[in-house]
Parts: sequence; C-alpha cells; structure tokens
Amino acid sequence: MNFFSISGMCLLSRVLAAVLGGYLLASALGVFIGTAFAAGADSVLAGVQLGFVIYVGAVIWAFSPVPPRQVWAGLLLPAAALLAAAALLQRAGA
Repeated sequence: MNFFSISGMCLLSRVLAAVLGGYLLASALGVFIGTAFAAGADSVLAGVQLGFVIYVGAVIWAFSPVPPRQVWAGLLLPAAALLAAAALLQRAGA
C-alpha cells in the first residue's frame, strides 16, 4: 500500500507541504535576495515582500491536482537550491 493512497494522509501531506514547504521556500527566497543584492535593509525587505507572493503561490499549488510527491519536490528542490546559492554568495563575500 502506498502512503499517498489513503485520502487522509494525502490531505495531511498537502497541508504540510503548503504550510511548511511554502514557508521554507519563501524564507529561502528572502535569504537569497538579502544575500545576493547588497542594498542592505532594502534588499531584505524586497525579499520578504516577494516571499509573501511565493508563499501564497505555494499554498495554491499544494492543493492543485498534481501528485503530492511532485508538490514536495517542487517546493523542496528550489528551496535547497536557493539556500545553497545564498551560502555560496555569502562565502564568496558578495
């Protein structure tokens, strides 16, 4: 039996993806923009404001008719890439 075949577990997975995955992606974007652009507080504020838009899009997408594994992958992979890029920029002193 597949974990996602039970409808309650599928709904729980989508809710967790919307809340946790969306928050992670929005936060990763804020960190990346704050690191990539050296405008100080303005770049951090722009990253946070754009993060709100990304979070809403992630919540809407989490309940779209795509498989839950694709939802999780679509949220976690870009978040990991943004955080890795932010770490590389920070290490490089950008």
